[in-house]
Amino acid sequence: MQDRPLILGIHGLANKPPKEEKQAWWAAAIREGLRRNLGEDRPDLAFDFVYWADLRYDAPLSEDHNREPYYPARGRGPFPSADGACAPTLTDRLYRIVEWAQEKTGRLVLDDFIIEHRLDDLWGYYEDSIFRAAARDRLREALERHAGRPLLIAAHSMGSLIAYDVLRQLERDGRCPRIDHLVTLGAPLGLAEIKHRLAEEHGPLRVPYAVARWSNLGDREDVATVGTTLAEAYAPNMLGVAVTDCPVINAYRRPRGSVNPHKSYGYLRTPEFSQAVAAFLDAEGAAAAVELSGI
Repeated sequence: MQDRPLILGIHGLANKPPKEEKQAWWAAAIREGLRRNLGEDRPDLAFDFVYWADLRYDAPLSEDHNREPYYPARGRGPFPSADGACAPTLTDRLYRIVEWAQEKTGRLVLDDFIIEHRLDDLWGYYEDSIFRAAARDRLREALERHAGRPLLIAAHSMGSLIAYDVLRQLERDGRCPRIDHLVTLGAPLGLAEIKHRLAEEHGPLRVPYAVARWSNLGDREDVATVGTTLAEAYAPNMLGVAVTDCPVINAYRRPRGSVNPHKSYGYLRTPEFSQAVAAFLDAEGAAAAVELSGI
């Protein structure tokens, strides 16, 4: 069964519940989206999870302190979908003006503030080389464990940064695992500070060679997605694979009703993510059937 298509998730910012619980919640959110958006029941979904919160936090988030648990959303029909437009919001436009000014002065004051005070783990990722290396190793180990297997990587928030770093590093090491589909969710890869740091380490920004398809899902109200679209910032790779930016509506609500457009469970339940998962599984299933028919 090791050749079955696998979804490999990697979580984002902030402390998390224990790994087993977080992994089960991600899988449940993916299956919930498939049921409600596409009417598909996939109880045997092959899913693995890259967990790195224990590298930065002394103890997992306890149930008493978890304000944003996974729970099935109310309602029965499909989750809301964006209209397909990827027009910049007012916040995006303002940020782009500030980014231009930051580039002119050479001081990324706004980005430093956002990263240190709103996206704290990103600050830790760049300031703590031991943590950074260990987080990357977690993903490398998972890729080695599933080598040769059809893979869809679902990378949320800071997980998208770790995924990009690892895939570009593997290129330099002469190891280039095939990633059938990279799906980034609420990715901060458009922030000027992040783009500068990535370019310093990896060279010109582009799609990693290992990636056969890259979809970037972002809710325009999610502060982590502010700035340029990834298609603007990351050039196609030498095979012509480009980033596809896909606006979504992250409908996650905390138990008391307040919204969080950055939450992983909301992204995993979007119709757009469900369609990406179904297409990945169906394409691999069709390819397997063709191979068997030729035996």
